[in-house]
Amino acid sequence: MIKTAYPQCRFCGQPLQTTFIDLGMQPPCESYLKPEQLNQKEDFYPLHVYVCENCFLVQLEEYVSPERIFREYLYFSSYSDTWLRHAKNYVDLITEKLNLTEKSKVVEIASNDGYLLQYFVKKGIPVLGVEPAANVAKVAIERGIPTVVDFFGPKVARELAAKGMNADLIIGNNVLAQVPALNEFVEAMKTLLNPSGVITAEFPHLRTLVDNNEFDTIYHEHYSYFSFTTIQRVFDAHGLSIFDVEKLPTHGGSLRIYACHTEDTTKPVTLRVTELKAEEETKGFSKLKTYLSFSEKVKETKRDLLSKLIDIKRKGKSIVGYGAPGKGNTLLNYCGIFSDFIDYVVDRSPYKQGMFLPGTHIPILNPRKISETKPDYVLVLPWNFKDEIFEQLSYIGNWGGRFLTPIPDVKEYTADGVEVQNLNRTEVPE
Repeated sequence: MIKTAYPQCRFCGQPLQTTFIDLGMQPPCESYLKPEQLNQKEDFYPLHVYVCENCFLVQLEEYVSPERIFREYLYFSSYSDTWLRHAKNYVDLITEKLNLTEKSKVVEIASNDGYLLQYFVKKGIPVLGVEPAANVAKVAIERGIPTVVDFFGPKVARELAAKGMNADLIIGNNVLAQVPALNEFVEAMKTLLNPSGVITAEFPHLRTLVDNNEFDTIYHEHYSYFSFTTIQRVFDAHGLSIFDVEKLPTHGGSLRIYACHTEDTTKPVTLRVTELKAEEETKGFSKLKTYLSFSEKVKETKRDLLSKLIDIKRKGKSIVGYGAPGKGNTLLNYCGIFSDFIDYVVDRSPYKQGMFLPGTHIPILNPRKISETKPDYVLVLPWNFKDEIFEQLSYIGNWGGRFLTPIPDVKEYTADGVEVQNLNRTEVPE
């Protein structure tokens, strides 16, 4: 088989010739290291993102397979209080919106540790999770949440449908981006959906990624990045109609879409759908030049962050990181920030504590380490949860500590969460 000169778009099949952003060679963002692995070979892959000139799907090649990334996974959704509140609010909303009862069937794809389905269970609504990471699914099962340990796709969908598990509601939160076989995945959702059923899916909105410079949300496990216009084209191609959409603050700015079978005429398209499509058209998301301007913004953020950190270190100040999320690893590896800048990071997940960040080899410790070492600055890597983190760590004000956030640009905050104004980009208090 002769390899083509260019990779092909995973949706429409067109050659990918245009770069959206190239973040260099990086390790998979969730490949945390045990101490004995620090002196062993580490795999790095291109973090090179393309935009399709035909359908404008922004995408990575499948450099790393889902089996490599998700069979043993270290992200547990239940360790974020903000994310749990978001899940509970969704369950309350969708239960009322769709009139779900004890006779309904709810299936969540990539159900993680049962963080969301637990709220349906409390309402007496039957659920089923589909989760490929056995270590994560085990936690859900122990909570009493039925879970199929497998990757969702056509085979699993057919097997579940054959067992009478066709769903009144299929939930796909932050999973569409993590599927290399996009067309097969969407077709599988259609297979499992009841004739009058609804699919809801949440994913980071490409527009906010571009507008807010959220380049750190790009990593190997996210194969695709969607505008509303493009995701609508994908669903339409598989006989599914998006009839409603909501803008969400999660992950720096996400969309929640509502879809049904195209033949289902009981769900009229809302004004929010037509308005968002028109909004993206106005903002230029059907024009290539909109995508080409992103790269320079990212380079400038890298320069600003390094300049700030260099000045802090030259003043003899200490810096630690809060959180060990995938986005933090993209940021640190792209900017070349190692333990010469960051002494350590802390994370609430005990599964990560005692390990090291991929690529940079910065140690991951328990959050109580911050009160023990009293750092001058805490760099908040999961910046989308900064308000929650500022509240948790407000005690750093006892020794004059401050916060830094890197996205959408470099900002400094006092311990009580007030942005420090009138400082130039590198000024650090003595």
